[in-house]
Amino acid sequence: MLNAAIISAIEDFAPASFQESWDNTGLQVGSLRAECTGVLLCVDVTPAIVDEARDRGCSLIVSHHPLIFKGLKRLTGNTPVEEAVMRAISYGISIYSCHTAVDSTPGGVSYRMAAMLGAEPVRVLQPLTDRLVSLRVTVKANALDKALTAFSQSDVACSVTDTRTCFNADVTDDPFGSAKTLSVNSSVIEAVTDKSVATGLCSEITEVTGSGLLSLSVTKDSRSYTSVGLGVIALLSDGLTARSLVDKVKTVFNSPVARCTPLPDDDITIRRIAMCGGSGSEFISDAVRAGAQAFITSDTRYHDFVDWQNDILIIDIGHFESESCTKEIFYNVIREKFPNFACYYSEVEENPIIYI
Repeated sequence: MLNAAIISAIEDFAPASFQESWDNTGLQVGSLRAECTGVLLCVDVTPAIVDEARDRGCSLIVSHHPLIFKGLKRLTGNTPVEEAVMRAISYGISIYSCHTAVDSTPGGVSYRMAAMLGAEPVRVLQPLTDRLVSLRVTVKANALDKALTAFSQSDVACSVTDTRTCFNADVTDDPFGSAKTLSVNSSVIEAVTDKSVATGLCSEITEVTGSGLLSLSVTKDSRSYTSVGLGVIALLSDGLTARSLVDKVKTVFNSPVARCTPLPDDDITIRRIAMCGGSGSEFISDAVRAGAQAFITSDTRYHDFVDWQNDILIIDIGHFESESCTKEIFYNVIREKFPNFACYYSEVEENPIIYI
């Protein structure tokens, strides 16, 4: 099996186009065409984890956080990132990272957090915006099937309207002759898709339809994704007191501590909660507007606790603790597609933060 097969399974679940503009989701080291002998899963790639992959016979590491986040100007081994890259190349190990793409995909990190707490997600907290475009393609009737095949292969739903199209055609060899207006049976195909998908789709349509393509336009669509984005709002069916919720969060996410705003009285039942794995404090205001009574995230600033203490219960756990579930997500995705393939959780990975 090639790396491409494993990565394709992950990107079918969490398309790279869902990542934030500042992110570096994707293949970090190695080749899609390299043979994959096993997959090692982790949150962060370190030199020790690269060694573990070698020792366990895994030629592909799948991590949540990108190993290469900022551009590397040298490879000298003077930093853990440089050393990890150098060892991976030396051992013939490929590294793929799926960061904010799996944060935003339906069933991704925040959905998994909700499931771990026994809560039912009701909607995305911060939907992805400025990603959708409207695609309008007009083709001659005899080119319709080829165009629809391109849409199908790109997994883009579309609608078709049959019509007749008039266009000017130069039907004379006389360069000073006038163009003749022709009318042909045609079809208009319309779809809304991610702009990164549209780029490849337009190229494919142009290639396969040839002279059968009459027009093609791509315009910005004002709509947002409804099920794709960062964080979720979820409901606890039975509800919990603030103290019980904090205790459950600490237990479920294996977090020895939780930083919290002052707890509401025990006679208040919390049912509507928001959560965002990783550094999600920028979405506190979204959680408040959504009517959430509590917000679970990490890396919250001191002044956020000050500013929002009267509006929502903030439960801040460790960054590692909130995203450790990504290993299980990747494991399930890979095993569902390839049930018997060698896939392992890292046994040497440790939280880089210790609590004293």
